[in-house]
Amino acid sequence: MSVASIFKKKSFYFILLIVSAIIGYSIYVRIANERYEASLTSEDIKPVETEEIVGRDDIYSAYLERYKEASKPNHMIVVDIKNYSLAEKTDAYNEYLGKKDVVVSHEEGFVEWEVDIPEAGLYNISLDYYPLEGRGIDIERALYINGVMPFSGSDTLTFSRVWTDAGEIRMDNRGNEIRPTQTEAPRWESTYLRDYMGYYIEPYSYYFNKGKNTIRLVAISEPVAISNLVIGQKEELPSYDEYIASFDANNYKNTDTDFYYKKQGEEAEYRSSPTLYAIFDRASSNTEPYSASKIKLNSIGGDQWRVAGQWIEWEFEVPEDGFYNISFKAKQNYNRGMVSVRTVMIDGQTPFKEAAQLEFKYNTGWQLTTLADEEGVPYKIPLTKGKHTIRLEVTMGKIGDILTELDKSIYRLNSIYRKILVLTGARPDRYRDYRIDLKYPEVMAAMEEEIKVLNDITKNLEEATGQRGADTAVVVNMSKKLQRFIKNPDSIPRGMEGFKMDISSLGTSTLNLSNSQLDIDYIYINADGAKLPNVEESFVDKVAHELRSFAASFFEDYSTLGSVYEEGKVIDVWLLSGRDQATILKNMIDEIFTPTYGIGVNVKLIDANTLLPAVVAGTGPDIALSVFNHVPVDYAIRDAAVDLSQFEDFDQVASEFHESVFVPYQYDGGIYALPETQNFSVMFYRTDIMEEIGAKVPDTWDEVMELLPLLQKHNMEFAMPSVERVTNGVQNPDTSGMMALLYQKGGSLYTEDGKRTLLDSEEAVEAFEFFTRFYTHYSLPSQYDFVNRFRTGEMPIGIQDYSNFNVLSVFAPEIRGLWEFSLVPGTKKEDGTIDRSVPFGGTCSMILKDAKDYDASWTFLKWWVSSETNTRFGRELESIMGSAARYATANKVAFEELAWSNKDAEIIREQWKWTVGTPNVPGGYSTVRHMINAYRKVAYKKEDPRETLLDYTRTINDEIKYKRIELGLDVD
Repeated sequence: MSVASIFKKKSFYFILLIVSAIIGYSIYVRIANERYEASLTSEDIKPVETEEIVGRDDIYSAYLERYKEASKPNHMIVVDIKNYSLAEKTDAYNEYLGKKDVVVSHEEGFVEWEVDIPEAGLYNISLDYYPLEGRGIDIERALYINGVMPFSGSDTLTFSRVWTDAGEIRMDNRGNEIRPTQTEAPRWESTYLRDYMGYYIEPYSYYFNKGKNTIRLVAISEPVAISNLVIGQKEELPSYDEYIASFDANNYKNTDTDFYYKKQGEEAEYRSSPTLYAIFDRASSNTEPYSASKIKLNSIGGDQWRVAGQWIEWEFEVPEDGFYNISFKAKQNYNRGMVSVRTVMIDGQTPFKEAAQLEFKYNTGWQLTTLADEEGVPYKIPLTKGKHTIRLEVTMGKIGDILTELDKSIYRLNSIYRKILVLTGARPDRYRDYRIDLKYPEVMAAMEEEIKVLNDITKNLEEATGQRGADTAVVVNMSKKLQRFIKNPDSIPRGMEGFKMDISSLGTSTLNLSNSQLDIDYIYINADGAKLPNVEESFVDKVAHELRSFAASFFEDYSTLGSVYEEGKVIDVWLLSGRDQATILKNMIDEIFTPTYGIGVNVKLIDANTLLPAVVAGTGPDIALSVFNHVPVDYAIRDAAVDLSQFEDFDQVASEFHESVFVPYQYDGGIYALPETQNFSVMFYRTDIMEEIGAKVPDTWDEVMELLPLLQKHNMEFAMPSVERVTNGVQNPDTSGMMALLYQKGGSLYTEDGKRTLLDSEEAVEAFEFFTRFYTHYSLPSQYDFVNRFRTGEMPIGIQDYSNFNVLSVFAPEIRGLWEFSLVPGTKKEDGTIDRSVPFGGTCSMILKDAKDYDASWTFLKWWVSSETNTRFGRELESIMGSAARYATANKVAFEELAWSNKDAEIIREQWKWTVGTPNVPGGYSTVRHMINAYRKVAYKKEDPRETLLDYTRTINDEIKYKRIELGLDVD
């Protein structure tokens, strides 16, 4: 054996010995620590001094608790509405729109009255209002008592408008019915101030001191006329027995005992939202009218009719004075195990208590629900001869109180999670004994209390619904998890991730439970005791319907929507979004565009991957809508898109948009698309948590860096745009954080001619070095679920797309009033100004080179991106898909007409001014890819940021050069 081999062998054993010693020592230390920690008693471990876990003190239930001993005096104080003490942007009238003594509150400003209250106590507030012409959205006001916002919810008082059909139902050339547009039908409405979310069934009760008090109404959005402002007590509804006893039966005798009248649901005269229009149902054969293949508008309501306070009103007529029964052919197949509840109002009033909560139980088919008692005996409604109205209004019913308790529980559970997080961090050491039960006894006590609350919620849910549904099971699971934590506190660190997800599931259940969808086919008003026809579908009818539907599937083209045109001026439009968007668009085309311009439009809904093969094969459309920002230049490079700047009125069309929005569509002096949507970042933050930890909202990036140690001290995180974002299982990196820093430093991504990237500029290198410090120095997460981490407080501040505003508003009701958003942090310039430049994303529309008629296509494109069309499209989309889907229009004028409050709109407008367009260049696909590669090398492998970026810059420039050569473009 050679000396060298002996030396190598000894070296191997020596290294093995050292490694074994290190491993052995580590195991010894861990075991020793575990034994030591296990030996500690409550005397050895002192509890951490922290605040007790309590619920929110600014919500309405806490407000009522503070004044639980207060009386409800039976006084009625009519406010001298014209004699206000203070006002801004408010007008007073002796008579206005048929009412005496009226004030007009404009879209901004406030009005304040001084009132003399004879006795201290809790009072309801009612008023009459008239919706004035505005943006067509609900009116919002905030109410202050004696200069103070009494509770969260009083800052969001909503008043609905009144809508009606603008015409009759029409039919397209394929036999499908087209719903009429909705138009406002303003009138005076009476209402009490109440919870806009509908959790509290009764109107708000406000506490007033004895003597002088002030009431201030502050405008949030939309103008309104107000009259008859009254402070008093809402009259309690009588029971049915009390109600019916007040009528003389001799005056209400029906001579025609077989009379019944059928009012079709789709023929409703009025509604509180333009989205509560006629809909179609072809899932069964017993709807009226019926078709197995065509669209017949045969019902009303649906998924849009789900929010508390929404109402639909019908007019009907009875031939004589008498007692009548009321029944509804309805379908509630949306929420299994739940009931949808409606308040029934006859001639503007709820007649008795039982009519305030009419329940429609879950059923997959249509069923007849009669306004009746628990035994099924119909209530007798006394009606005089002539016209009457019946209104159904969405109410939460028994679920409202349950949702209130569930919201409060979610808030406390998030507080528990956040408190444990301070000790364990987001990624607890699975092998460490944190002794949470000894360090945080108040956490264990809070868990025990929450178990009781959750068990009560479970019981109440089962009583309200009659069964244990999926959402009830979520509540049960959380209770069981807390019980396991109590039984075995050592399991808490290992269960933290699951705990967080279960809290998120509770939030989702809250949203599900608050939805109260319902379809109405028709309404029966019949003489008391009259026999009604059977509404159930027979087995034979079901089979026949399925056979017809199956046969129709071979002949009906369901991917093409609405009328199909073959003669005259016709263009083909392909839409690359969703069916809801396509349906709205086609309805608007057939209703407005084609009658106005005489151009037929065939609309087809397609997958994004279908467009390119079709264009290559020569079978593509004239126009493509909702394509991503990079697509137009990709097509323009290959001479497959039309330069829109050649049209004479292009500048006029472009004037409704920010100039920066056209940058991604520019190539070789031309502009190849018009913008549809524009998304950009703002900064969201939890006001309660920032105050709790003593942090101020950062205004610059330097202040963000100063904030990070404070956040990390509490094991919280700052959300930079997710560079490792995954969308629908596909890697979709977000480089907007990196790009914002580049633009704020005055840098550019490419040269003006687009032949090379400028990531090797000093501005780009400095921006990249600063950006990567967030990950190398502070270990910020590169991938996360912002909405859930924000609602738990784990990530109380972050930079995200402004569309998250609506997602949070809908999906995190438990933190309503506890968060805001502001401008993104900026970079301070030498002159003291702050640069807040940000990139943007979005979608656009383009005309394909092979379009049959450029002028007709341009006419359509102008109409599609116009402010009027964008406004209506955005409103209808939001009404169908909810406020979480609020349309991020790129049109500046249309934005002003969407449902943003003045305060929120101002922030968005200001950040919008700072948007910077990113050019698309040949080979530009490699830029983002290698920017992310550079980030990964620095963040994960700790390589030098400057050298890494410069290396990848050369790679990007090589790819741009190769792509330009491939396309036959100049590379010099």
